[in-house]
Amino acid sequence: MGLQIPALNGNNASALEVPESVFGQTYNETLVHQLIVKFLAGARAGTKAQKTRSEVSGGGAKPWRQKGTGRARSGSTRSPIWRTGGISFAAKPRSFEQKLNKKMFRVGIRSILSELLRQNRLVVSDSIIPKTAKTKELFLKLKAFDAKRILIIVDKIDENIALASRNIPCVELVESLNLNPVLLLAADKVVATSAAIKQLEERLA
Repeated sequence: MGLQIPALNGNNASALEVPESVFGQTYNETLVHQLIVKFLAGARAGTKAQKTRSEVSGGGAKPWRQKGTGRARSGSTRSPIWRTGGISFAAKPRSFEQKLNKKMFRVGIRSILSELLRQNRLVVSDSIIPKTAKTKELFLKLKAFDAKRILIIVDKIDENIALASRNIPCVELVESLNLNPVLLLAADKVVATSAAIKQLEERLA
């Protein structure tokens, strides 16, 4: 099977042969969902912190005597029912990271790439790399895809494509080694260089 390389800037369309073991996987929706949840959960900061009644300052003395004041009995101003008191079940810093073994990750990414290929949303083009850092040059190349959100996958980010892509809305640039499922699924079109595809083959085989 092959990935279709579209004709850009007068170049003839051609195909890059890739192994079916990587780009011919059936779509495993359950695994992909688990992969997405893991990635998004790991991106959460988990730095929220509140104080319990034992951590709030003050409140060492009983506010008023137990009986005779006409008010409800109270033993400490640090009680959660007080405005300045502690918080019941206070939030503490935590990690939301979920574990997913490497084999499941590779199968999930292969499943997404295979589905993108079946939907004609994955193409290969070495000419996508601009010769200059001009945004206009890259914009004209991407305009041929007629897609709102485009993901560009390269083997190594060079200065030209980094500068040319950073000012184009809804265009993401990523190295193949840093590829994640959220970027893949969010893109209407995924454009990869042949070198990046070779890296993905080695990584996901």
